[in-house]
Amino acid sequence: MTPPPFVISIQSQVVFGHVGNSAALFPMQAAGLDVAAIPTVIFSNTPDYPTLRGRALPPEFFSDLLQGARERGLPERADFILTGYIGSLDVALMVADFVAEAKAVNPRLTYVCDPVMGDAGPGLYVPEAIADVMRDRLLPMADIATPNPFELSWLTGQTITTMKDLEAARTFLRIAHGAHLIATGCALEDTPAGHIESVILGDDGPSRHPVEHLPIALPGTGDLFAGLVVAGLARGQTLPRAVEIAQRLTARALAHASALGAGEVVLSEPEFRRALLTLDY
Repeated sequence: MTPPPFVISIQSQVVFGHVGNSAALFPMQAAGLDVAAIPTVIFSNTPDYPTLRGRALPPEFFSDLLQGARERGLPERADFILTGYIGSLDVALMVADFVAEAKAVNPRLTYVCDPVMGDAGPGLYVPEAIADVMRDRLLPMADIATPNPFELSWLTGQTITTMKDLEAARTFLRIAHGAHLIATGCALEDTPAGHIESVILGDDGPSRHPVEHLPIALPGTGDLFAGLVVAGLARGQTLPRAVEIAQRLTARALAHASALGAGEVVLSEPEFRRALLTLDY
């Protein structure tokens, strides 16, 4: 029997709500993937609530978890590594070392870097030193990167309004030969009215994937999207098809959350859960 695709997912975890691994883990597992979830921070909830408990994992604790992953041979087994929010510089440096080691021992590994740093509303919400590690160490190793326009602007120091801006950003970030940049949530000068789009840029040229713009901004949206892209790829979809599936299912989760009056993405809507079983939506 062929084992399921195996993913190491290194990002935040919350007790209540759906961000980081708490948003990406369930969709990947429901799609039939085996996932090892390694937390970078453990919080009670997102910072959007009146109180926030928990903290970034102490460096020695996080290092111990990574060592345990090595001892179980997880880097050699993994089909994908997905990284997201990182809450301390020490942890960011250890993540970069771990990804580099994993790619060295497992050349078939696909590394998906979601450089979770900020957004247009809140601005940059990690220390600049962590953003520097993402730009200088993690993104150059990525096979797929999924920044939003704010993150691209901060990383490159240029405004993102046109396809030429996106292409220049990909060059600036030293995305590896053969790797793909997925610029998410773009509203470019020529994006169709009432839409936003994900733009895939690779050595084979760009592809654009517009979707209706829902006036809903909730924590966990990007984390869910990145997890769904990994799930689609692991289930054999092409990258453009995986992106389109991720867009549609993310939009469905957002719409359901809005209908419930929830403050972040919701993963319990029946059709959303059914679609994950086949990723045919």
